[in-house]
Parts: sequence; C-alpha cells; structure tokens
Amino acid sequence: MAKAPVLTPQADDFPRWYQDLISKAELADNGPVRGTMVIRPYGYGLWERMQQEMDARIKKAGAQNAYFPMFIPQSYLTKEAEHVEGFAPELAVVTHGGGKQLDEPIVVRPTSETIINEYFSKWVQSHRDLPLLINQWANVVRWELRPRIFLRTTEFLWQEGHTAHAGYEDARDYASMIHTDVYGDFMTNVLGIDVVLGRKTAKERFAGAINTLTLEGMMGDGKALQMGTSHELGQNFAKAFNTTYQLQGAEREYVWQTSWGVSTRMVGGLIMSHGDDNGLRVPPRLAAVQAVVLAIKGDDAVIAKVREIGARLEAAGIRVVVDDRTDTPFGRRAVDWELKGVPLRIEVGPRDLENGTAMLARRIPGGKEPVSIDGLAELVPGVLEEDQALLLRQSRERREARTVDVTNLDEAVEAAATGWGRISWAELGPEGEAKLAEQGVSVRCIVAADGSVPQTDDQDGNIAIVARAY
Repeated sequence: MAKAPVLTPQADDFPRWYQDLISKAELADNGPVRGTMVIRPYGYGLWERMQQEMDARIKKAGAQNAYFPMFIPQSYLTKEAEHVEGFAPELAVVTHGGGKQLDEPIVVRPTSETIINEYFSKWVQSHRDLPLLINQWANVVRWELRPRIFLRTTEFLWQEGHTAHAGYEDARDYASMIHTDVYGDFMTNVLGIDVVLGRKTAKERFAGAINTLTLEGMMGDGKALQMGTSHELGQNFAKAFNTTYQLQGAEREYVWQTSWGVSTRMVGGLIMSHGDDNGLRVPPRLAAVQAVVLAIKGDDAVIAKVREIGARLEAAGIRVVVDDRTDTPFGRRAVDWELKGVPLRIEVGPRDLENGTAMLARRIPGGKEPVSIDGLAELVPGVLEEDQALLLRQSRERREARTVDVTNLDEAVEAAATGWGRISWAELGPEGEAKLAEQGVSVRCIVAADGSVPQTDDQDGNIAIVARAY
C-alpha cells in the first residue's frame, strides 16, 4: 500500500494543502475566538525576520518608530466620513469597561489614521516640523467574516507608517518611495516574490485616500494576494483634524499626508508563493534558520563533528541550527525540517566521517549531493544565494506563464480561472470592473503600458490586471 502523503497535494485541494502546511510545519494555530490566530515560534520567527528587514528599510527612509493606543474614541473615526464608512462593517467596539457603560464607545484599532492625526495636529505647528515621518509596529482588529490564518484574521500584526508633508508633491513622492524602495525591494529581493507594482482603482482605493499604490503577488494557484499598500491621503484627514502648519508668514496651510502598511499576511503570501507538496520553501535571505546540521546517529564522533560544523557556519555568518536529537529517528527529523522549508540540510553519519564528507540537501531546487566537510563554510553562502535567485525566477516565470492579454469580460473571467488577465483600462472602465466583481473577479491594479506605475487612473495606455483574489 502506498504511503499517504504528509500534505494534501496542491493539485488536489490548494486550500487544504495550505491549512495542512500551517499545522504540520508548526506555523500557527486557530485562536480561541473565531478569526484569531496563535502564531507558533517557527511562524513568529519568519515574522521577526520580516520585521527586521522591513524596519531597517523604513528607518533608512527617514521614519521613526512610535506607538499609539489601540483604543480609539469613536468620535475620532466619525470625523472623516469616507474613512468611517469604509471600516464600519469591520469595527470592534467596546461599550463597557470596569463594570460600567462607557460615556463614549471605544473602537479597537482597525488602523491608526484618526488617532495619529489627533496628535499630528498637536505636534505640527510650523513648516520646520515637516516632514513628520512616523511608523509603528502594532496589532489591529478588523472583524473578519471569512477568516483564514495569516491571510484574513480578526486580529493581525503589522506595521503602519503615517507621514505629514508641506506639499502634495513631497507626500506623493514619499508614498511612491515607500512603495518601490521599501516594499518592492523587500518583497522582490528578500521574499523572492515577483510582485507587480501598480495603482488601485477608485473602487479599490483605501477609504479616505486620494490614491492607493499596491503590490500584488501571484500565488501558487494563480490567485492574487495584495501584499502591501501605500496611500496618498491628500488633505482629507488634515482637514478633519485641523492639522496645519504655519508658512513663512502668519498664513497656515493643511498638511499633505501618506499612510502605508504590510502585515502578517506576507507570511501567507510566502507560503502560497513558494510552498510545494513537501512543505514550505523559505528564501535564504529571509530564513531564521538558513541551514540545519543533522546528526544521523548518536555516535560521539558524529555529534562532535556536527557541532563543529555548526560553529564554523555560524562564524561564517550563516544562521544555523545543530540537530543532534538522535533519540528522535533521523527520517522524522529530516521530514520536519523539509516541511519547515529550511534552505539547506547538512546530514552527517559515521560513513560520512570516514569519507570526510557530508550530505548536502537543498530544499529549494531539491536533490542531495556529498560535499567536503572542510569546504562547507566557503560553499554554503554561494549555494544560498543561488537558491534565493531561483525562487524569484520561479515566481516570475509562473506569473508570466499564467498572465494572458484579454479583450473582453468573458475572456477576463476565463483568464482569472487559472491566473491573471491583462485588459485595457480604457476599454474596461468602472462599469466593466463592476460587472467583473459580480463574478468574483476584481481589478487588482492598474499599470502603465510599459509595466510601470501610472500617475493617474486615466493615463493613456493603462492596463488593468484582473484576477480572483484572496
């Protein structure tokens, strides 16, 4: 009888494969309240590495980290009508505290534009206070009706940046820089996902924004996942909260603002972009564990050698774990590390010691080969970079192979059954967008004819990317 697969094959049931992998790779569990999640240590290690990489880029962009309360007076949200209308179905509201009904209901933070603007209006007085560039790492709550771990949860973790500028162009350029130099660079060069950078349609725009820039990734099943967004808020929130600055004279002007964020949804994107039927495949630049050195048997010489190899690799700058738990069968440990997607396994047994070699198993391209133990510290960094490049190439090849040009709604719906469609925005327009939505297909973003991000929705030659989305 054939042995049952560890995971449901992707081709049989992609959503079930996703849930199986999250469970068996020990990434997360469902929380006790519907829509919440418990992120387990290995899954949180992926998020921590994302935080570290993103935080460095955000600080390089000039923003400083701060923290704002998660409880927001309901009156703050009502100041910006479009914003509160956009978030109303997702709000969690506290009406009682300390055993008493509150004088004013409190909203649990769905996003922080309103509370941050309350303080921006106090902190910004003069043009010398601008630009004001703030970021926070926090949790948010949005009441989710169709939860799925990492992708859509009632509570999730994220970063949200909020800035105030003295002019429209400065705010526009900063939002664009976050979009490309922070998010685009991270997702392409660390996550290894070939994201498409584009502009959201008016229908898909963030509530209260004048423009939303997005990064869309194609998942293994051909669906789209919005990986992050950067918003131009114009002066909408500044007018609602009277956030102004004094010019050179006595005249005052409203600030121009941006907000931008990415979340633990990126962990879900990582899983669905790179995972295969054997488990997760983690990009080496992201991996909290880039290499694991496994002792095949509990031989004293083997144990000593795997620890020595681990020390050499660590000294060479590799994030390494030594697995000498020989009371657990080697096969089970190897499968567990494969499920977790660790880029390299270095396996050592008594026979390997005799030959002065170790077995190098590469998770990303697959396959094993014997390599010299003495040369591992010099070999491993180059192998990791090769495998990082391979993941990005595979992501790009999948997107290009499953994206087709279409000319009408029927063709667009057909394309979205297995991948993405590209259609002229001038031909589709808001009316066509609405008709696609009736069939579960959305315009993920608008790109210029040359693939760049257009300055306006109606720029000549704009192309709409249409797909089914998570």
